Amino acid sequence: MRYLLVITFLCLFTYQGFSQNKQSFTTSDSTFLLNGKTFQIISGEIHYPRVPAEYWRDRMKKAKAMGLNTISTYVFWNIHEPEKGVYDFKNNHDIAKFLQIAKEEGLWVVLRPSPYVCAEWEFGGYPYWLLKDTTLKVRSTDPKFIQAYSNYVQVLAKQIKPYLITNGGNVVMIQIENEYGSYNLENEKQYMKMNRDLFIKAGFDCLLYTCDPPRNLYRGYLPGTMVAVNGMSKPAEIRELVNKYNGGKGPYFVSEWYPGWFDIWGKPHKSGNADEDAAKLDTVLKAGISINMYMFHGGTTRNFLNGANMNHEQGYSPQISSYDYDAPLDEAGNVTDKYLKFRKVILNNLTDSSNVASVPTKSIAKPLGKIALTKFSSVFSNLPAGIAHKSPLNFEALNQDYGYILYTHLASEDAKGLMKFEHIRDFAIFYINGKNVGHLDRRLNQDSIYLEIKKGDKLSIFVENCGRLNSGPFLTDNRKGIYGSVTLAGKPVENWNIYQFPFKTLASIKFAKDTFMEGAPTFYQGKFKLSQATDTYLDLRNFKKGFVFVNGHNLGRYWEIGPQQTIYLPKCWLKKGNNLVEIFDQFGSNQKWLNTLDYPILNEVK
Repeated sequence: MRYLLVITFLCLFTYQGFSQNKQSFTTSDSTFLLNGKTFQIISGEIHYPRVPAEYWRDRMKKAKAMGLNTISTYVFWNIHEPEKGVYDFKNNHDIAKFLQIAKEEGLWVVLRPSPYVCAEWEFGGYPYWLLKDTTLKVRSTDPKFIQAYSNYVQVLAKQIKPYLITNGGNVVMIQIENEYGSYNLENEKQYMKMNRDLFIKAGFDCLLYTCDPPRNLYRGYLPGTMVAVNGMSKPAEIRELVNKYNGGKGPYFVSEWYPGWFDIWGKPHKSGNADEDAAKLDTVLKAGISINMYMFHGGTTRNFLNGANMNHEQGYSPQISSYDYDAPLDEAGNVTDKYLKFRKVILNNLTDSSNVASVPTKSIAKPLGKIALTKFSSVFSNLPAGIAHKSPLNFEALNQDYGYILYTHLASEDAKGLMKFEHIRDFAIFYINGKNVGHLDRRLNQDSIYLEIKKGDKLSIFVENCGRLNSGPFLTDNRKGIYGSVTLAGKPVENWNIYQFPFKTLASIKFAKDTFMEGAPTFYQGKFKLSQATDTYLDLRNFKKGFVFVNGHNLGRYWEIGPQQTIYLPKCWLKKGNNLVEIFDQFGSNQKWLNTLDYPILNEVK
């Protein structure tokens, strides 16, 4: 009898383990099927690089507490392969750890390793080094692009395959490409076929799908691959559109449903109506349609990784660092009124909500008082080794991804008139012998400036990459800095010295207590002591334009034009005892103090 009990236990154990490893996620004519049973995806988007890794689990617990059963995220090529053949899956880029935490928290995952993401992200997720080859064309069948893309996907697959549902993991679907119909004006499908084949070859053997907004779906879908739609909330229209391109059947999935929107510099903060959005959510869920809200929690776009939009009407429009998105969880991960209303709707649509956790408590943010800025320096006092060249070189030609470049020229004769640039991207400040004489802003379509220069004068032009375009037809025209012809009063300007400032860290900056040069691009440094770490917000309203580091973390950009006037500082990057803040301001600003607040300012436009 004892022998039979042992054998029975071992068989049961083996069967249970086998079942866990043999899960399935498939489709019927109208719904998804998880292990053969109808499953409605109720998902929210969270982007792992926009949230400190220390908070991933917290944000997922809050997703579960709102009633979500799934989370979705893009996978960002440019953070995982920052230089060709150099891969990074550590710390905040550890996609495998992100998926593992989701699994531990009981969340399914819809993964979007397209690798084009848009996402208001630098170059739409593409690595800058693709632009070093001026003949390479992204989002196309260009063999050079496909080879680079394929190499990356093969490496990425090693991180992700263990988490596919077909391998006992929690990743139920993989998106191939992203809203390709908005880019594919020729309605050409060959690239999408190659795209799908790359994912299959790399071992992504779970359900694959495409997504597009309704007006462009016909150009973005791929016959034989599941169709999802973006931005829709009327069930009848969703079913009609999906049926048209999915062989007359479902399942029905709104892969991006927008309860908020992103912000751009110089324009008011976008916010939605929580009651109206809750009603739309209720309508979709009651119809049995699956949904992914973009965003559930936006977080912050740090490290110069914000993107930019551009079209013929609005021109160049870079996005702000805050990715609050007016989402159910705010930038700091706190529950909002929208969260509570969505939660009520979701719970009312669950057959059993007894296991949904209670509403999470709000994290307390506190002001840290005024931080004294006691050391200073300027760009002109911290020049790296320069490069002499007949004409200016752009970022990509110099193997530089983000940050700034200083171009200097020694005048060989007197001259006055318009200095015109074929390309100057994106924000440039001009100095003659160290004195600020004006600036050009690509947002305003400015490409020339009036200058008066005498023989022997030193002209310096400090140029910022404000973010590569993340969408639209200009993706291949995305190089930064000064390049092409430069003329002054109609004559070519030649012989330049070029100094690179990628600002990966500020460790090499030589700070001193001396008074800084008025109007020069200035570094500020301040130390502050804490008895306890807490979330806080840095108030940059007395500064002009630049970025902030705290304890070695690049927190993002600020710009006096708004709407963002504060920078979120998470407590996980602060410590008990001494802390270090470093501010870079392109206009100097002549400040001796940095204020802190217990709340964000995200809608103050100047």
